[in-house]
Amino acid sequence: MRVSDFDFDLPDEQIARFPAEERTGSRLLCLDGDSGKIAHRQFADIESFLNPGDLLVMNNTRVIPARLFGRKETGGKLEVLIERVLEEKKVLAHVRSSKSPKPGSRIYLADDNITAEVSGRQGTMFLIDFDEPVLPQLQTFGHMPLPPYIDREDGSADRLRYQTVFAEKDGAVAAPTAGLHFDEALLERLEQKGVNKAFVTLHVGSGTFQPVRVDDIADHEMHSEYIEVSEEVCQAVRETRARGNKVVAVGTTSVRSLESASASGDIQPFTGDTDIFIYPGYPFRSVDAMITNFHLPQSTLLMLVSAFSGQEAILNAYNEAVKEGYRFFSYGDAMWLTRKEG
Repeated sequence: MRVSDFDFDLPDEQIARFPAEERTGSRLLCLDGDSGKIAHRQFADIESFLNPGDLLVMNNTRVIPARLFGRKETGGKLEVLIERVLEEKKVLAHVRSSKSPKPGSRIYLADDNITAEVSGRQGTMFLIDFDEPVLPQLQTFGHMPLPPYIDREDGSADRLRYQTVFAEKDGAVAAPTAGLHFDEALLERLEQKGVNKAFVTLHVGSGTFQPVRVDDIADHEMHSEYIEVSEEVCQAVRETRARGNKVVAVGTTSVRSLESASASGDIQPFTGDTDIFIYPGYPFRSVDAMITNFHLPQSTLLMLVSAFSGQEAILNAYNEAVKEGYRFFSYGDAMWLTRKEG
């Protein structure tokens, strides 16, 4: 299966560079995986697709303001994008500068308010030791790590809107964007309807935006991300499916978390890194329906939703979305997908 099999043309003006005025104000393209039938709705209509007893599984990761700007001790400018906080004062990060900083060298960030030392390399990334605990400094001086296709500087509004209302655990450097469409009022209405909620954690890394650089997708080496799936979540999934209700994953990160925990066939608690790569032919074990945004051409996430609802149906739906003027990617519109059986 070739990477080129997952391509579509997208006009630049349909890339959403700002969120909708209201979280629930996005459009919702609904795709039935079995029939390929498409319907056009509003996101607030998601209530009509969920029944009492269904389980909504959401990713409670919190995006950290992971981008910092500064200088090397030699004076050259640099940009730091933290990929993962390893310890209270140690991170793994991407560093962009005209010349890479050497291990043992000092760096000065946020107008010299933050000082740190480059302690080593790990592949293409750098190990950086901060003089003070990292997370409090990021909250004060860091910039929200907007995706590369949102080609503007981050603003104060992004601290709120590039974060789900149920974000709880610091660690992501990209938002679980399907969750951005939910506000407190919608969650309250779903609870009153009898829709259950469960939370997994997947700290989304910047690798989610990396292109697939091989022709045959089977040769692609997937990036790793940290996940937590508790026994409580596993039990909720088992009970939901046993009584014939739907397990609905909010976003591809929730899908990857649940399916990683289900690798043995029966869902089991899982804490650690996952590099699960889901593409057509994958047998889904725990997810019956999903809510997701529109993904980049030729991306692993487009391959995941193609595995879920059928490659032909997904590409047809994407082309329909382009034709109908939907807004794409992180701040864009959403999809409701049901699984293609067989």
